[in-house]
Amino acid sequence: MSHLEKPEPAMKPPSDKKKANGERTLLADKAYDLLEQMIVTLELPPGSTVSESELGRRLTIGRTPLREALLRLEEQRLVTTLPRRGTVVSDISIVDYLSLLETRRVLDNLVAVKAARRSSPEQRAEFERIAGSMETAAKKGELETFMLLDGEFDRLLEEAARSAFAVRALLPLHTHCRRFWYRYRHSGDLPRAAALHADLMRAVVKGDEEGAGDASDALVGYLEEFAREALDLG
Repeated sequence: MSHLEKPEPAMKPPSDKKKANGERTLLADKAYDLLEQMIVTLELPPGSTVSESELGRRLTIGRTPLREALLRLEEQRLVTTLPRRGTVVSDISIVDYLSLLETRRVLDNLVAVKAARRSSPEQRAEFERIAGSMETAAKKGELETFMLLDGEFDRLLEEAARSAFAVRALLPLHTHCRRFWYRYRHSGDLPRAAALHADLMRAVVKGDEEGAGDASDALVGYLEEFAREALDLG
């Protein structure tokens, strides 16, 4: 090597601090996913109170990532933390829910249109698979499977749309809607819900932007109808 040449700098391994922060973030994400599922499926019922220590034992997750997850859930109005009382799971308010659907109608339409324009061939094939599986689950009355597929559908639609700000705003709205469905599922028409989801997915598969927007509006319209029938609001 010439005296003018400088040796290549050695690659530095990630610091212990960065590694610890990464692990904490993964644990916080895990805690969030588990808690969200418990809230949506009513394992943690609306209005119930639970302590951090109890949640930590149930999830086997430490205090810091658990608190980070609870902060995210509080921002999404799914829980409220009260000093010396614990964490309270938010009640389901029909007024708030109908207001939520007004917002969701606008954002869902935007995401559906963008997904029809931007989805890849691989994503369109996946939409076809989910649509067929949803219809099958609905015919069999398999609610748990249907709800898992609904989550897959939401994530794929948001990924295909590539509209980050709309997606970020939508995430908690979809969570609230799934919880409402679990709470009042006895009033729901699962085959109809599956058909409306499938109409939207197949419009996206065809690249039909107008059709995707119309199908999205029809789906939210059904959710409004479902909410009013579930609570006998006429």
